[in-house]
Amino acid sequence: MEILSAVSCCLNITPSLPVKGNANQAPSKLKHVEQVKNLYFKNLVPPLVAAVVALSPICNTPALAQTVDIQRGATLFRQACIGCHDGGGNIIQPGATLFIKDLERNGVATEDDIYRVTYYGKGRMPGFGESCTPRGQCTFGPRLKEDEIRLLAEFVKLQADEGWPNVASNGD
Repeated sequence: MEILSAVSCCLNITPSLPVKGNANQAPSKLKHVEQVKNLYFKNLVPPLVAAVVALSPICNTPALAQTVDIQRGATLFRQACIGCHDGGGNIIQPGATLFIKDLERNGVATEDDIYRVTYYGKGRMPGFGESCTPRGQCTFGPRLKEDEIRLLAEFVKLQADEGWPNVASNGD
């Protein structure tokens, strides 16, 4: 209710209160003014309240945002990577798995390193970046945007640090 009264104050409207006028004004004009005020109230308040709720600290926690990013990373991994790297493995080159020991041994231990390899490719792994070159080193399939590769790198690093506990090749 505080939000509604604050919004009413800022918009200079009074919801559901009759409009006062002098005795010479026609009742239809007063009714029209009341309808216009109610229309403003009904059309402007819900988006304002939704914005306040969406931006409140209760709904916008870092943990929630991180969970969403991890889920998006997992979805991207299933779409682009799981064909070769199911469960963190590597069906093409067994010594180049996504487990932390292999990543470290191959010089790909940080999120930035994982990003670089995913974007430009390395060895037998093609690059997936939109601007990946040379052409023969890059995937012939769909390319990924930079933010998608960042999410993938974050997801792969997190899974590698945890030993790939939560990735299944089927279902979400």
